[in-house]
Amino acid sequence: MALSLPSVWLNELTWEEVAVYLRERDTILIPFGTTEQHGPAGPLGLDSYVAIALAEDAAKKAGVLAAPPVWYGDSSHHLGFPGTISLRTETLMQVVYDMVRSLARHGFKRMLLINGHKWTNLPALTSAARNIREFELPGVRTAVADPMYLARGIAGRLKHAIEHHAGELEISHVLYKFPHTIRTGKFSDAACDFDQLVGPFGTTDLFGGGGRDTVDQPWTAAEQKRHAPTGQFSSNRAATAETGRQYHDYMVERLVEFLAWWQTRDAAVDEELP
Repeated sequence: MALSLPSVWLNELTWEEVAVYLRERDTILIPFGTTEQHGPAGPLGLDSYVAIALAEDAAKKAGVLAAPPVWYGDSSHHLGFPGTISLRTETLMQVVYDMVRSLARHGFKRMLLINGHKWTNLPALTSAARNIREFELPGVRTAVADPMYLARGIAGRLKHAIEHHAGELEISHVLYKFPHTIRTGKFSDAACDFDQLVGPFGTTDLFGGGGRDTVDQPWTAAEQKRHAPTGQFSSNRAATAETGRQYHDYMVERLVEFLAWWQTRDAAVDEELP
């Protein structure tokens, strides 16, 4: 569904154009990323670029708007590397609350939070999204999308090694969408010593490879710097723009499918409410 507006980005529209949009639609995508180290090959803003790319292309295809990206996230474990800027979990939750309140005030009723920072932003995003619906704005629908779950159907077919921080898939993704930010000459097989860091119960592959039973064990910035001295957790040597294209396109299609289902379902459910 095409938009008859000059942009899908809220920040590029006037308030009058947003008002026109809200006469017919009530959905907005909100990209959340980070400013944190991504090894020698990836830029500090990699997670934000992931969220921006997914939000922009999904918004264009679904005919909805996207809010300006949040460039900061829960990144304390990366503070051993220069340039990383981290928000506390509770701070990020407050950012979500204030954004949802602001958007809801003007008529947005469906807000999809897109997390480019696989896993670690999720405690804040999912808790805030659930809390504000349950205790403050029950008429506002919230949802959270994350590549770690959204790309399960394709990740195993694309990657050549375990996928973790600064790994093949996320480097490929940003290489495809923002090639100027990736240092291709820095690709390597560097990997975190997971056995030393978290033992046999650690998550070595964010897409579930290895069949391990896991226990979540937060680690400090000092521990991470010791066990992943380059900041890279898994090999990105096989990263390519083509892999990034397939990975990206798959997730965009799934987001568009979700948005179509979500909005149709909500209409039907709302009609049944007393």
